Amino acid sequence: MDIRDIARRAKVSTATVSRTVNGAGTVSPHLAKRVWKVVEEVGYYPDTHARALVSGRSRVFGLIVSEITNPFFPEIVQVFENIAVENGYEILLSSTVHDPERMKLAVRRMIQRRVEGVAVMTFGMEESLLGDLKLRNIPIVVVDVGPQLPRVSNIKVDYQHGMRQAVQHLAALRHKQVAFISGPVTLKSAAARQSAFVKSMEEIGLQVLPELLIEGDHTLEGGMTAMEQLARRVQRPTAIICSNDMTAIGVMGRSYEEGIRIPQDLSVVGFDDIRLARFVIPPLTSIQMSQSELARLAFHALLTDSRRERPASQGSQYPLQTSLILRDSTALAPNNSSTASR
Repeated sequence: MDIRDIARRAKVSTATVSRTVNGAGTVSPHLAKRVWKVVEEVGYYPDTHARALVSGRSRVFGLIVSEITNPFFPEIVQVFENIAVENGYEILLSSTVHDPERMKLAVRRMIQRRVEGVAVMTFGMEESLLGDLKLRNIPIVVVDVGPQLPRVSNIKVDYQHGMRQAVQHLAALRHKQVAFISGPVTLKSAAARQSAFVKSMEEIGLQVLPELLIEGDHTLEGGMTAMEQLARRVQRPTAIICSNDMTAIGVMGRSYEEGIRIPQDLSVVGFDDIRLARFVIPPLTSIQMSQSELARLAFHALLTDSRRERPASQGSQYPLQTSLILRDSTALAPNNSSTASR
Protein backbone atom coordinates (compact mmCIF):
# COMPACT_ATOMS: atom_id res chain seq x y z
CA MET A 1 0.00 0.00 0.00
CA ASP A 2 1.54 3.32 -1.07
CA ILE A 3 0.48 6.95 -1.31
CA ARG A 4 -1.21 6.39 -4.70
CA ASP A 5 -3.42 3.63 -3.27
CA ILE A 6 -4.38 5.88 -0.35
CA ALA A 7 -5.28 8.70 -2.76
CA ARG A 8 -7.38 6.37 -4.93
CA ARG A 9 -9.32 4.97 -1.95
CA ALA A 10 -9.87 8.42 -0.40
CA LYS A 11 -10.76 9.91 -3.81
CA VAL A 12 -8.22 12.74 -3.45
CA SER A 13 -4.94 13.66 -5.12
CA THR A 14 -1.59 12.21 -4.04
CA ALA A 15 -0.55 15.76 -3.13
CA THR A 16 -3.45 15.99 -0.68
CA VAL A 17 -2.44 12.68 0.93
CA SER A 18 1.17 13.86 1.19
CA ARG A 19 0.23 17.19 2.78
CA THR A 20 -2.13 15.43 5.21
CA VAL A 21 0.26 12.79 6.54
CA ASN A 22 3.06 15.36 6.76
CA GLY A 23 0.91 17.75 8.79
CA ALA A 24 1.21 20.59 6.28
CA GLY A 25 -1.94 22.27 7.61
CA THR A 26 -3.13 23.39 4.16
CA VAL A 27 -5.66 20.56 3.70
CA SER A 28 -9.33 21.17 4.49
CA PRO A 29 -10.59 19.31 7.60
CA HIS A 30 -13.13 17.43 5.47
CA LEU A 31 -10.48 16.03 3.10
CA ALA A 32 -7.99 15.40 5.89
CA LYS A 33 -10.60 13.36 7.79
CA ARG A 34 -11.24 11.28 4.67
CA VAL A 35 -7.51 10.63 4.19
CA TRP A 36 -6.91 9.67 7.84
CA LYS A 37 -9.90 7.30 7.75
CA VAL A 38 -8.31 5.37 4.87
CA VAL A 39 -4.85 5.50 6.47
CA GLU A 40 -6.23 3.91 9.65
CA GLU A 41 -8.26 1.30 7.74
CA VAL A 42 -5.29 -0.02 5.77
CA GLY A 43 -2.60 0.53 8.42
CA TYR A 44 -0.48 2.77 6.18
CA TYR A 45 2.89 4.05 7.43
CA PRO A 46 4.73 6.76 5.48
CA ASP A 47 8.20 5.92 4.15
CA THR A 48 10.16 8.31 6.34
CA HIS A 49 13.40 7.69 4.46
CA ALA A 50 11.81 8.61 1.13
CA ARG A 51 10.17 11.62 2.74
CA ALA A 52 13.54 12.78 4.02
CA LEU A 53 15.07 12.48 0.55
CA VAL A 54 12.33 14.70 -0.90
CA SER A 55 11.98 17.25 1.90
CA GLY A 56 15.53 17.28 3.28
CA ARG A 57 14.01 16.87 6.77
CA SER A 58 14.24 13.45 8.43
CA ARG A 59 12.92 14.54 11.84
CA VAL A 60 15.58 12.26 13.34
CA PHE A 61 18.30 13.34 15.76
CA GLY A 62 21.36 11.22 16.43
CA LEU A 63 22.53 10.54 20.00
CA ILE A 64 25.99 9.08 20.64
CA VAL A 65 26.94 7.97 24.16
CA SER A 66 30.08 6.37 25.57
CA GLU A 67 28.56 3.18 26.97
CA ILE A 68 24.96 2.23 27.58
CA THR A 69 25.88 -0.05 30.51
CA ASN A 70 27.09 2.90 32.61
CA PRO A 71 24.05 4.04 34.71
CA PHE A 72 24.94 7.66 33.93
CA PHE A 73 23.82 7.35 30.30
CA PRO A 74 20.41 5.57 30.29
CA GLU A 75 18.73 8.57 31.96
CA ILE A 76 20.22 10.86 29.31
CA VAL A 77 18.88 8.56 26.58
CA GLN A 78 15.43 8.30 28.19
CA VAL A 79 14.97 12.05 28.74
CA PHE A 80 16.37 12.90 25.29
CA GLU A 81 13.94 10.45 23.65
CA ASN A 82 10.99 11.68 25.71
CA ILE A 83 11.59 15.26 24.60
CA ALA A 84 12.13 14.10 21.02
CA VAL A 85 8.76 12.30 20.96
CA GLU A 86 7.05 15.38 22.39
CA ASN A 87 8.47 17.38 19.49
CA GLY A 88 7.69 14.84 16.78
CA TYR A 89 11.26 13.54 16.41
CA GLU A 90 12.85 10.10 16.53
CA ILE A 91 16.34 9.32 17.79
CA LEU A 92 19.09 7.16 16.32
CA LEU A 93 21.23 5.85 19.20
CA SER A 94 24.83 4.64 19.08
CA SER A 95 27.31 3.63 21.80
CA THR A 96 31.06 4.03 21.20
CA VAL A 97 32.37 1.93 24.14
CA HIS A 98 35.25 4.50 24.17
CA ASP A 99 36.44 3.20 20.78
CA PRO A 100 37.32 5.85 18.14
CA GLU A 101 36.56 3.36 15.36
CA ARG A 102 33.07 2.79 16.77
CA MET A 103 32.71 6.57 16.87
CA LYS A 104 33.53 6.80 13.16
CA LEU A 105 31.01 4.08 12.33
CA ALA A 106 28.35 5.85 14.42
CA VAL A 107 28.93 9.15 12.63
CA ARG A 108 28.79 7.41 9.23
CA ARG A 109 25.48 5.78 10.15
CA MET A 110 24.08 9.15 11.24
CA ILE A 111 25.03 10.71 7.90
CA GLN A 112 23.51 7.81 5.94
CA ARG A 113 20.24 8.22 7.82
CA ARG A 114 20.22 11.97 7.07
CA VAL A 115 19.82 12.99 10.70
CA GLU A 116 19.04 16.66 11.34
CA GLY A 117 21.56 16.93 14.17
CA VAL A 118 23.76 14.84 16.47
CA ALA A 119 24.29 15.04 20.24
CA VAL A 120 27.69 13.59 21.12
CA MET A 121 27.59 12.72 24.83
CA THR A 122 31.00 11.02 25.03
CA PHE A 123 32.82 13.53 27.26
CA GLY A 124 36.11 13.72 25.40
CA MET A 125 36.00 12.33 21.85
CA GLU A 126 38.45 14.30 19.76
CA GLU A 127 37.18 17.11 17.58
CA SER A 128 38.72 15.58 14.43
CA LEU A 129 36.23 12.69 14.59
CA LEU A 130 33.38 15.15 14.06
CA GLY A 131 34.78 16.52 10.81
CA ASP A 132 32.34 14.64 8.58
CA LEU A 133 29.37 16.11 10.42
CA LYS A 134 30.72 19.66 10.25
CA LEU A 135 31.56 19.24 6.57
CA ARG A 136 27.90 18.41 5.84
CA ASN A 137 26.65 21.34 7.93
CA ILE A 138 24.87 19.03 10.38
CA PRO A 139 24.26 20.66 13.79
CA ILE A 140 26.32 19.08 16.58
CA VAL A 141 26.20 19.40 20.35
CA VAL A 142 29.11 18.19 22.49
CA VAL A 143 30.19 18.44 26.12
CA ASP A 144 33.20 20.63 27.00
CA VAL A 145 35.26 20.02 23.86
CA GLY A 146 33.38 21.89 21.13
CA PRO A 147 35.22 24.33 18.86
CA GLN A 148 33.67 27.76 18.34
CA LEU A 149 32.28 27.11 14.87
CA PRO A 150 28.89 27.49 13.15
CA ARG A 151 26.44 24.63 13.87
CA VAL A 152 28.47 23.49 16.90
CA SER A 153 26.91 23.84 20.36
CA ASN A 154 28.98 23.26 23.47
CA ILE A 155 27.56 22.34 26.88
CA LYS A 156 30.07 23.79 29.34
CA VAL A 157 30.03 21.94 32.67
CA ASP A 158 31.07 23.96 35.71
CA TYR A 159 33.05 21.20 37.41
CA GLN A 160 34.68 23.68 39.78
CA HIS A 161 31.54 24.70 41.66
CA GLY A 162 30.54 21.22 42.80
CA MET A 163 34.14 20.13 43.43
CA ARG A 164 34.80 23.18 45.59
CA GLN A 165 31.72 22.35 47.65
CA ALA A 166 32.93 18.76 48.10
CA VAL A 167 36.43 19.73 49.18
CA GLN A 168 35.16 22.38 51.59
CA HIS A 169 32.65 19.89 53.00
CA LEU A 170 35.45 17.41 53.74
CA ALA A 171 37.64 20.16 55.19
CA ALA A 172 34.80 21.15 57.53
CA LEU A 173 34.75 17.51 58.66
CA ARG A 174 38.49 17.87 59.51
CA HIS A 175 39.85 15.75 56.69
CA LYS A 176 43.38 16.67 55.63
CA GLN A 177 44.51 13.53 53.78
CA VAL A 178 42.16 13.57 50.78
CA ALA A 179 42.76 11.31 47.78
CA PHE A 180 41.34 11.72 44.28
CA ILE A 181 40.64 8.88 41.85
CA SER A 182 40.37 10.26 38.32
CA GLY A 183 38.97 8.83 35.13
CA PRO A 184 41.16 8.00 32.10
CA VAL A 185 43.59 10.91 31.66
CA THR A 186 42.89 10.88 27.91
CA LEU A 187 39.34 12.13 28.59
CA LYS A 188 39.21 15.91 28.77
CA SER A 189 36.28 15.77 31.18
CA ALA A 190 38.27 13.51 33.55
CA ALA A 191 41.24 15.86 33.40
CA ALA A 192 38.93 18.81 34.10
CA ARG A 193 37.54 17.10 37.22
CA GLN A 194 41.02 16.38 38.57
CA SER A 195 42.11 19.95 37.85
CA ALA A 196 39.04 21.21 39.73
CA PHE A 197 39.97 19.00 42.70
CA VAL A 198 43.56 20.25 42.84
CA LYS A 199 42.50 23.88 42.55
CA SER A 200 39.86 23.48 45.27
CA MET A 201 42.37 21.89 47.64
CA GLU A 202 44.91 24.65 47.04
CA GLU A 203 42.28 27.36 47.60
CA ILE A 204 41.88 26.33 51.25
CA GLY A 205 45.53 25.48 51.86
CA LEU A 206 45.24 21.68 51.85
CA GLN A 207 48.22 19.80 50.44
CA VAL A 208 47.73 17.65 47.35
CA LEU A 209 50.01 14.63 47.64
CA PRO A 210 50.99 13.15 44.24
CA GLU A 211 50.69 9.62 45.66
CA LEU A 212 47.05 10.33 46.50
CA LEU A 213 46.21 11.17 42.87
CA ILE A 214 45.24 7.81 41.35
CA GLU A 215 44.21 7.24 37.74
CA GLY A 216 41.08 5.12 37.37
CA ASP A 217 38.88 4.21 34.42
CA HIS A 218 35.37 5.25 35.53
CA THR A 219 34.31 1.62 36.23
CA LEU A 220 33.43 -0.36 39.36
CA GLU A 221 36.51 -2.51 38.83
CA GLY A 222 38.70 0.56 38.44
CA GLY A 223 37.43 1.90 41.76
CA MET A 224 38.18 -1.40 43.48
CA THR A 225 41.71 -1.52 42.04
CA ALA A 226 42.41 2.09 43.06
CA MET A 227 41.17 1.38 46.59
CA GLU A 228 43.53 -1.60 46.81
CA GLN A 229 46.43 0.78 46.11
CA LEU A 230 45.30 3.25 48.74
CA ALA A 231 44.55 0.55 51.34
CA ARG A 232 48.15 -0.68 51.11
CA ARG A 233 49.50 2.67 52.25
CA VAL A 234 50.82 2.82 55.82
CA GLN A 235 48.97 6.13 56.21
CA ARG A 236 45.66 5.81 54.42
CA PRO A 237 43.70 8.88 53.33
CA THR A 238 40.68 9.63 55.49
CA ALA A 239 38.60 10.73 52.49
CA ILE A 240 38.41 9.97 48.78
CA ILE A 241 36.76 11.98 46.01
CA CYS A 242 36.08 9.99 42.85
CA SER A 243 35.72 11.23 39.27
CA ASN A 244 32.41 9.40 38.90
CA ASP A 245 29.92 7.43 41.01
CA MET A 246 30.78 4.04 39.54
CA THR A 247 34.35 4.48 40.77
CA ALA A 248 33.07 5.53 44.19
CA ILE A 249 30.80 2.48 44.45
CA GLY A 250 33.80 0.30 43.55
CA VAL A 251 35.78 1.98 46.33
CA MET A 252 32.98 1.27 48.79
CA GLY A 253 32.81 -2.38 47.73
CA ARG A 254 36.55 -2.95 48.21
CA SER A 255 36.48 -1.06 51.51
CA TYR A 256 33.82 -3.44 52.79
CA GLU A 257 35.99 -6.42 51.84
CA GLU A 258 38.98 -4.83 53.62
CA GLY A 259 36.99 -4.16 56.78
CA ILE A 260 37.19 -0.39 56.29
CA ARG A 261 34.00 1.22 57.58
CA ILE A 262 32.31 3.98 55.61
CA PRO A 263 31.99 6.72 56.77
CA GLN A 264 33.55 6.00 60.22
CA ASP A 265 37.01 5.09 58.83
CA LEU A 266 36.78 6.56 55.34
CA SER A 267 34.59 9.25 53.75
CA VAL A 268 33.73 8.78 50.06
CA VAL A 269 32.38 11.32 47.54
CA GLY A 270 31.29 10.46 44.01
CA PHE A 271 30.58 12.56 40.93
CA ASP A 272 27.48 12.55 38.63
CA ASP A 273 24.82 11.62 41.23
CA ILE A 274 23.38 8.70 39.26
CA ARG A 275 20.10 7.23 40.56
CA LEU A 276 21.97 4.27 42.07
CA ALA A 277 23.92 6.62 44.38
CA ARG A 278 21.02 7.03 46.79
CA PHE A 279 20.41 3.27 47.06
CA VAL A 280 23.90 1.99 47.95
CA ILE A 281 24.68 1.49 51.66
CA PRO A 282 25.50 3.94 52.99
CA PRO A 283 23.88 6.31 50.46
CA LEU A 284 26.62 8.06 48.49
CA THR A 285 27.45 11.75 48.84
CA SER A 286 27.95 12.91 45.26
CA ILE A 287 28.58 15.96 43.11
CA GLN A 288 25.47 16.22 40.98
CA MET A 289 25.67 16.78 37.25
CA SER A 290 22.03 16.49 36.23
CA GLN A 291 21.60 13.94 33.47
CA SER A 292 18.07 15.14 32.72
CA GLU A 293 19.25 18.74 32.40
CA LEU A 294 22.13 17.62 30.19
CA ALA A 295 19.69 15.80 27.88
CA ARG A 296 17.32 18.78 27.85
CA LEU A 297 20.11 21.21 26.93
CA ALA A 298 21.40 18.88 24.21
CA PHE A 299 17.99 18.49 22.55
CA HIS A 300 17.24 22.22 22.82
CA ALA A 301 20.60 23.04 21.22
CA LEU A 302 19.97 20.72 18.26
CA LEU A 303 16.39 21.85 17.74
CA THR A 304 17.40 25.52 17.85
CA ASP A 305 20.29 25.06 15.43
CA SER A 306 18.36 22.89 12.98
CA ARG A 307 15.68 25.59 12.69
CA ARG A 308 18.07 28.50 12.20
CA GLU A 309 18.39 29.85 8.68
CA ARG A 310 21.70 31.44 9.60
CA PRO A 311 23.88 29.61 12.14
CA ALA A 312 25.63 31.53 14.92
CA SER A 313 29.12 32.30 13.62
CA GLN A 314 30.84 31.22 16.85
CA GLY A 315 28.47 28.38 17.69
CA SER A 316 26.48 28.34 20.94
CA GLN A 317 27.38 27.85 24.61
CA TYR A 318 25.12 26.29 27.24
CA PRO A 319 26.26 26.30 30.89
CA LEU A 320 25.56 23.34 33.20
CA GLN A 321 26.00 23.77 36.96
CA THR A 322 27.23 21.11 39.39
CA SER A 323 26.43 20.97 43.12
CA LEU A 324 27.12 18.71 46.10
CA ILE A 325 24.38 16.34 47.27
CA LEU A 326 24.97 15.31 50.88
CA ARG A 327 24.17 11.76 51.98
CA ASP A 328 25.66 9.33 54.51
CA SER A 329 29.03 8.33 53.02
CA THR A 330 30.87 11.28 54.61
CA ALA A 331 31.49 11.99 58.30
CA LEU A 332 34.03 13.51 60.70
CA ALA A 333 37.60 12.40 60.08
CA PRO A 334 38.89 9.66 62.44
CA ASN A 335 40.20 11.14 65.71
CA ASN A 336 43.78 9.94 65.35
CA SER A 337 46.19 8.67 62.73
CA SER A 338 46.06 5.11 64.00
CA THR A 339 42.42 4.87 62.97
CA ALA A 340 43.34 5.88 59.43
CA SER A 341 46.36 3.60 59.26
CA ARG A 342 46.15 0.15 57.82
